[in-house]
Amino acid sequence: MTYIQSRHLDVNGIRIHLTEAGSGPLVLLLHGFPETAYSYRHQLTALAAAGFHAVAPDQRGYPHTEEPPSVDDYTIHHLVGDAVGLINALGGPAAVVAGHDWGSPVAWGVAQTRPDLVRGVASLSVPFGPRSPINPLDAVRGAYGDNFYQLYFQEPGVAERELEGDTAAMFRKMFYWYSGDAPEIQNLICDENGMTGSLAEPETLPAWLSEDDIAAYTDAFAEHGFTGSLNWYRNISRNWELTSPWAGHLITTPAMFLGGDRDPVVNWYDPANLRPAMAPAITNLTSFTLIEGAGHWIQQERPEETSAALIDFARSVS
Repeated sequence: MTYIQSRHLDVNGIRIHLTEAGSGPLVLLLHGFPETAYSYRHQLTALAAAGFHAVAPDQRGYPHTEEPPSVDDYTIHHLVGDAVGLINALGGPAAVVAGHDWGSPVAWGVAQTRPDLVRGVASLSVPFGPRSPINPLDAVRGAYGDNFYQLYFQEPGVAERELEGDTAAMFRKMFYWYSGDAPEIQNLICDENGMTGSLAEPETLPAWLSEDDIAAYTDAFAEHGFTGSLNWYRNISRNWELTSPWAGHLITTPAMFLGGDRDPVVNWYDPANLRPAMAPAITNLTSFTLIEGAGHWIQQERPEETSAALIDFARSVS
């Protein structure tokens, strides 16, 4: 039987909590919003059983890990730097770096700026997006108006009031309505009640999600709050400014993409054109898969398929 263990490491001046299992070549699993390392509970044991050292940290500003006080402490350079620091602290010498949701831009950033530390980069749900010629927040405001979710997250305290109200109800809504089980694909536009306030709680949870899972997330954020995780969004404009030196820089390490065809984020990018859009900037995209009927929480919704894809990819580059 494979056990998931827990410990802390001091990296880049902050104390990072990580969960890990197994031994062998390193696979670093970076979670997204509004999740924690718990989202990779299935992949940790599967990768360990396949002969890998699987590590899922709670990232900067999330529960169990230190939350620096300033919004400025959450730029893409800080986030990529934490992943690089973890690879080095865990003995590297290189890793497969996988990311889901916000973890994907971090994983892509590590592959783009420190390819010497990356055997392969795996993205779940969020494709690589080359640096835009205009500020991304200006672009989404022009395309979708002021209620696009990334704009809703900008004002400190606003999204916190929604997410920290009835947090358990929020997670039930968020996980259900942004999954492949929802009757319709969400459009990522907020209303006067925020991102989830106007959504109905599901009468029953999907088969892949239990009340124990809801409690794991609710309890984690109950003490910690959501400000640290929302600060990632509050650096989108600054990240655009900071990444100008890498504009047009290609990703040459082996790469894979796995998403769900009912994922609101994948559909925002347009599934039919996703692979051709990624191809010019990623020279070695070895695997591209969209799972039919899956939504945004792919490693939780489809744990066996996600684990199998990550294991196959990790073996191919190890």
